[in-house]
Amino acid sequence: MMSIYAGTDFPEVVHDLSGDNDEDVLHFGIDDTDNRLGGCTTHLAFKITQRIIRDTSARFVDYPLLIRLNPNVPWKTRGNAAVCIRLTSDKKDQQKIIDIVKYYVETEAVVGSGADPGVVIFRGRQVPKAIMEFGKTAMCDIIHRRDAIRLAEKYNIEYFLLGKGRGIIGSLAAIGSLLEGDHTFEAIAYRRPENVGTPRILEPDKIIEYSRSTFPYTFNNFDFKHKRVLIAPHGPDPVFCGIRGENPRIVLSSLQSLSIEEQLEGCMVFRSNQGTNMHLVNEIKLPEARSFTSGHIRCTVRSRPHIAKGGHTLFFVERDGFSLPVAVYEPTGLAKTASLLVEGDVLELGCGIRRASIKHPKILNVEYFMVLDLAKDLQLRNPTCRICSKSMKSEGKGKGFQCKKCKLRESSSSNKVSIQIPRAISTGLYIPTPKAHRHLTKPEHRFGLEKVSSDYRKELPIHSNWIILD
Repeated sequence: MMSIYAGTDFPEVVHDLSGDNDEDVLHFGIDDTDNRLGGCTTHLAFKITQRIIRDTSARFVDYPLLIRLNPNVPWKTRGNAAVCIRLTSDKKDQQKIIDIVKYYVETEAVVGSGADPGVVIFRGRQVPKAIMEFGKTAMCDIIHRRDAIRLAEKYNIEYFLLGKGRGIIGSLAAIGSLLEGDHTFEAIAYRRPENVGTPRILEPDKIIEYSRSTFPYTFNNFDFKHKRVLIAPHGPDPVFCGIRGENPRIVLSSLQSLSIEEQLEGCMVFRSNQGTNMHLVNEIKLPEARSFTSGHIRCTVRSRPHIAKGGHTLFFVERDGFSLPVAVYEPTGLAKTASLLVEGDVLELGCGIRRASIKHPKILNVEYFMVLDLAKDLQLRNPTCRICSKSMKSEGKGKGFQCKKCKLRESSSSNKVSIQIPRAISTGLYIPTPKAHRHLTKPEHRFGLEKVSSDYRKELPIHSNWIILD
């Protein structure tokens, strides 16, 4: 049995972008290397990193970054993830490192099966502000390949494309994503080629044990409600499992606690925007809402929700005189709760915008909702009998009411009465059940745990075992 912690300590990451001169820092962005048959961009980054460590004297200035982009892009890869590797090296090693990156992208990415790789290479200590803004936009919007190419050429950034080269968008965005605010970590263990496609053997009891003992500093390990393991993919993927959390030490120790018996290729720690809701930071303006974008909006419920076929809850919201339909889908676990809303409730919605079709307009697909203010739920009821206190029955429009018990009649001038119904929902945050979380979904317990600056460089000493090789 191989321990993923076995082996020699490798060079420590140094959070320092100031090399001997400006060109000593290299930033590599890589995206769209997986395909319909399998593959994984993070696995490719792992193989590139281990080769750089073995064949060069490069120093890494950050953990490899795992950047999840706008999850509503229709042509996205499975997890819509790009990676960024930042390092310093002697000039004599720089071309060797570039050749290593290109070699692995050319040999590992299966273009004919759907991969459209893009590699971006930026040299310099300071990432241009325009590239950083590009990274923010890629979290929530649609960006065309030509715009990424124009921006790369404007700043003399090298790029290398295969197939349609759509990966240049994510690659450039990954370089622009410094994650100097909120971020998380993930320790990913990789399978040997001969094991890919075979069942992954994990003991749920061990996952439950470390999940409980490390809470709230790891997340999305196990869905206790549905008794479902969340740390492992299900397809022919080189990833064995991945553990997400607040710092590198805790994700590595949690991975070790699993005592995985399968012989692994190794593991690597990534710094990431997973679990941050980074794709929902921008504010959506309803009149300008565009298909496939993501964000949040403060709005008012304008129609009483109804539950449609399949258990999905549908209603309309309004902001500044403009209205759009909202869908809360049953798998999120929020549909029944959303059905308790009434007209006039004030909400904040985190959502993606589904494109209009022949049958339907644009729809706000809810990822979370926050009830900010509850309206009174007033419903019209038949009057109560003044003799026996029973609800009376209408005798027809304009014909008055009659008590079913004592037969007392009320004149046609009597009206229904307005009754305030107690609300079965309260103000607060409502997020999906863990099994329905996207990679970027912020778990409820992370609200308040967000990192708000780049102080992680001081607060989190870099673990020397950030990459483990077989």
